[in-house]
Amino acid sequence: MEYQKHAAFMRLFGLGGVDESENERALRWGRRFEGPMVIAAVWILVEWYLQSKNLSNPYASFASDWLIWLLFASELALMLSLVDDRLRYLKQNWMSPLIVLGGLPVLWGVNTFYAGIIRSLRLALTIGVFLRVSKDTRDLLSRHNLGITLFICFIILVISGLLISGIDPAFESPMDGLWWAWVTVTTVGYGDLVPETTEGRIFGSLLILMGLGMFSMLTASFSVFFIEQDEREITEKEEENILRIEQLENRLERIENQLDKALEVLNKLDCTSRTPQDPVNAAAPHSAKKEDEAP
Repeated sequence: MEYQKHAAFMRLFGLGGVDESENERALRWGRRFEGPMVIAAVWILVEWYLQSKNLSNPYASFASDWLIWLLFASELALMLSLVDDRLRYLKQNWMSPLIVLGGLPVLWGVNTFYAGIIRSLRLALTIGVFLRVSKDTRDLLSRHNLGITLFICFIILVISGLLISGIDPAFESPMDGLWWAWVTVTTVGYGDLVPETTEGRIFGSLLILMGLGMFSMLTASFSVFFIEQDEREITEKEEENILRIEQLENRLERIENQLDKALEVLNKLDCTSRTPQDPVNAAAPHSAKKEDEAP
C-alpha cells in the first residue's frame, strides 16, 4: 500500500517509470536503463557545477547536451515501442517528452531564458532519477509513511526559517532563517546565527525538540529497514532450503513407490514359479513308468 502511494507520487511528477502491469520485456528494458540514467544524472550535476564556475568548454558542453538528449530520447522511443499502453506511459512519464522536445532549442544553440529553464529543469530531474531508479530508496521512503513524514518536516523547516527571520532581528533575510532552521533541526548548531530575543529562543527550543524526534524516527526507520533486509535474505534462504527438502522428499517418495511396485512384481513372479504343475501333465510320467515296468 505504501509503495503504491510512493509510485503515485512519482507519477504525479512525471517520473513513474514502467508500470508494474506492463509486459516482462518492457520491465526488463526499464531496469536496464536505470544504470545509464544514474550516470547521466551524476554528469548533469557535474556539468552544472562546471558551468556555474565557468570551467566548462563550450564544445564539451554542446557535446554533453547532445549525449544527454540522445539518452532521454532513446529511452523514450524504446519504451514507447515496448510498452503495451503508450498513453499511460506518457501520462506517468510526462517529464521525459518535455525534456526531449524542450531540449531541441538548446541543441540548436538558442541561448535564451527558455534554454536556461530547460537546463534547470534537467538539473531538477536528477533528483527524481535517483528516487525512481533506487529500489532501496523507494522501499525506505514507502515504509512507515517516511516519505510523507520527510515532506512534512521539510515544510515545517521552511516555515520555521521564515518565521524566525520575522520575529528575531538577528536574522537579516529569510535565507539566514532557513540556514539556522536547518542546522537547528539537525542539532548541529554551528553558532554563526543565534536568536537574540526570548521569543526566538523559545521557538528555537521547540525546533530542537522537533529535530530530536525527527532524527530519532529516521534512525529507527533506517535500522528497521536494514534489519528487515537481513531478515528477508534469511527468509529467502530458508524458503529455498525448505523447497529443496520438499523436492527431495517427493523424489524419495517416488523412489519408494517404484521400489514397492518392483517388489510386488518380484513377489508375483516368485509365486508363479512356485505353483504346482498341472495334474494331467503330472500324471503322464507316472503312467509311462508303469508301462515300462509291465512284462
